[in-house]
Amino acid sequence: MSIPSQFDILTGICSASVECGASDILLHDGRVPRVRVGGNLLELQCAALTPDFFVELWQASGAEPDADDHDGSFVAPSGVRFRVNLFCSLGRRGAVFRRIPVDIPNLDVLGVPSALLRSWAGARSGLILVCGPAGSGKSTTLAALLDWVNDTMTKHIVTIEDPIEFSFLDRQSLFTQREVGIDTPSFAEGLRRSLRQNPDMIFIGEIRDAVAALTALQASETGHLVLATVHSGTGPEAAERLESLFAPDARDGIRRTLSNQLLGVLCQKLLPGVSGEPVLACEFFENHGVITKYLAEGRLSDLADEISKGDGTRSLGFLSSLANLVKSGKLDEAVAMSASGSPQELQRVLRGVNSSSASTRR
Repeated sequence: MSIPSQFDILTGICSASVECGASDILLHDGRVPRVRVGGNLLELQCAALTPDFFVELWQASGAEPDADDHDGSFVAPSGVRFRVNLFCSLGRRGAVFRRIPVDIPNLDVLGVPSALLRSWAGARSGLILVCGPAGSGKSTTLAALLDWVNDTMTKHIVTIEDPIEFSFLDRQSLFTQREVGIDTPSFAEGLRRSLRQNPDMIFIGEIRDAVAALTALQASETGHLVLATVHSGTGPEAAERLESLFAPDARDGIRRTLSNQLLGVLCQKLLPGVSGEPVLACEFFENHGVITKYLAEGRLSDLADEISKGDGTRSLGFLSSLANLVKSGKLDEAVAMSASGSPQELQRVLRGVNSSSASTRR
């Protein structure tokens, strides 16, 4: 087949995925393409893919011809953007495309603590962390927050992303968006260089190593507002994750710096809702009062206990969030139980009894 025909197949797959409302496209050499719609995998009505198709795909995604793994992006002729992961499996090539929404949603419709996030984004300096597994909506939340800043503040916002997902049009604010691998070699280097670009706010797509973590903390110390994502399941795990990036003899200093610079942490989980649409469960905390002390001293179990007592104003635990979703009819109790990690404790929360009060009665 000629190269144009392979490109037509690729664009046809992308168009079909958009028409059926798919979130992901899964491609394997020798197999029929599949798409993920509402949690289910469905086969597209087309032939199995050939090795020639993947040669074209590698080229279109900017990967080296002999690359075994590659993260990148692809823009279909329709303008729809996809985040792309290329890989090899048992000697054959494959790829997963995740559709990137064109429109940035309003922060208030996402199910996050929007008022609290806006208050953090209004700070002159500090560190904001948004956490969760892949596909939990971290990038969407931060894009919505930056879009609000764009409407309400005059800031220079530098982003370092891998790849760039949402493209921002300058309104009140000015954006400089840089993609790892194209505009800068790494998150850490892009973040370090951004400090010379006169930023007010810096968004780093992910803190992956000690250099990026240290530079983010130093940037917040020197008067910048830094927003970043971390792969962690809970708020305390986010602090532990940052700490674990450093050598043991440096961790006391990192804890103290984090306790001084951290504004707050939001952790997200996307779960299948009763309506068929995904719903967002959140754990979050604002750094204030005794939480600052727990962070500085590395008392993460005490931090977790403090978060669990929150009423949603400045902190809220995952169990309380799950219980609220169940009580509001948005989430099935069985789904909440499987996502909680502690079904018995969730049952207590649903009954309005927390673990501390239960132990007191005993």
